[in-house]
Amino acid sequence: QVQLVESGGGLVQPGGSLRLSCAASGSIFRIYDMGWHRQAPGKQRELVATITRGSSTNYADSVKGRFTISRDNAKNTVYLQMNSLKPEDTAVYYCNADVREAGRLLSRDYWGQGTQVTVSS
Repeated sequence: QVQLVESGGGLVQPGGSLRLSCAASGSIFRIYDMGWHRQAPGKQRELVATITRGSSTNYADSVKGRFTISRDNAKNTVYLQMNSLKPEDTAVYYCNADVREAGRLLSRDYWGQGTQVTVSS
């Protein structure tokens, strides 16, 4: 089994910054794509950013230029640096990872439990 644990959420004023982390642990052979999604109250979950094992990135238009996704393959960890935060960024943020477990041939998608980000004055 594999677990993803997010951290770094909280309350921040508009224009402020937060850095989210998501660490994967368990019986991991290799992690492929990793990503961040978010879900605001009453809305569907949406993609925020993704990063490949080789660190190619993709961002939602709403966060381009403000958010940066990165990863540390040695630590099985993905990060989301969020700058110039806006009230509309308020949501529960979830990380996900495409993980091949030790002893298995195929990978599968795992999700974290989510961390709350609230942007308010």
